[in-house]
Amino acid sequence: MSATADVQSPSVQVTGPSALGGDFKRFVYLSVTLAATDFKLRFFGSALGYFWQLMRPLLLFGVLYFVFTEFVKVGSAVTFYPVVLLSNILLFTFFMDGTGAVSSVVDREGLVRKIQFPRMAIPVSTVLMAAMNLTLNSAVILVFALASGVRPQVGWLEIPVLLGLLTLLTLGLAMLLSAAYVRYRDVRPIWEVALQLLFYATPVIYALETIDVSGTIRQLLALNPLAMILQQFRHAVIDPSAPSAAEMAGGAAYLAVPLGIIAAAIAVGYWYFNRAAPRIAEEL
Repeated sequence: MSATADVQSPSVQVTGPSALGGDFKRFVYLSVTLAATDFKLRFFGSALGYFWQLMRPLLLFGVLYFVFTEFVKVGSAVTFYPVVLLSNILLFTFFMDGTGAVSSVVDREGLVRKIQFPRMAIPVSTVLMAAMNLTLNSAVILVFALASGVRPQVGWLEIPVLLGLLTLLTLGLAMLLSAAYVRYRDVRPIWEVALQLLFYATPVIYALETIDVSGTIRQLLALNPLAMILQQFRHAVIDPSAPSAAEMAGGAAYLAVPLGIIAAAIAVGYWYFNRAAPRIAEEL
């Protein structure tokens, strides 16, 4: 049997860099450095720089707001609908950009093949860069919300928790997808289709309580982790009179389902990436 076949055989133990590399401080440093470098390179040589990054969600917001207030009129029954729509778009954009890490390991093939470093720094840096964009975009949400009549309230204390849950879900999927894509190249187109389905299955452009479906279907939609986060963000941050995530799910106990999905995403994502990390360079 050839040496190449021995290396590729599933029964052969391959020694290589682990997911975290054994040095957590180095892992954090590399993740932040990669994210900051990519963030700077994205705007390098651009006269307007960050403006272009902001234009994508704003243009989507403008089109959807016009369609769903002038034609479909979904937003007429939702208090502060423009603020709700803009915040939902920016939060979903963070999720979409973060899980864009699906091809991040393959895109850095040259780096992975030549340097020994914690492999998980690659998808983590993609999520960090998405977080940087969301942080900058949050200033736009704040100004727009205050100008629209939204006022600070106690519910704003839930923002770190909700963003933390969204980040955990995004990071778990980013790790899982990026590791799977190294071996299975169908993962990327499948995830692109899944994102489109998630966009419409999540209350981004509509409010759950206003859609004309049965209570069972509405409850199932509310158990989507993204739906839980967006619904609670609307209730806690924008409009306290809007139903909370617990109310839409049928009770606080039912929130164990979306929370369990988030926990499973981060656990399975880490387990799968850590298992695949030593073999990544050989499989590229």
